[in-house]
Amino acid sequence: MTKLAERITVDPAQCGGRPCVRGLRMRVIDVLDLLASGLSAAQVIEELPDLEFEDVTACLRFASRRLAHPVTAV
Repeated sequence: MTKLAERITVDPAQCGGRPCVRGLRMRVIDVLDLLASGLSAAQVIEELPDLEFEDVTACLRFASRRLAHPVTAV
């Protein structure tokens, strides 16, 4: 299994520091939005041909891990 850090990168000088796929100018949120709109992973890759299947799954894993952290109510 590929390490998440190999697929998802954060660079303050790129895309405003938002998480991107492999240093490309493809933001994780853009991949997630395409999936949320009903596209399959294969269709996302057709739309963004520089992506690999492992990139799409890394975006999902990244989002899952971000949401898994509990938020303390004030």
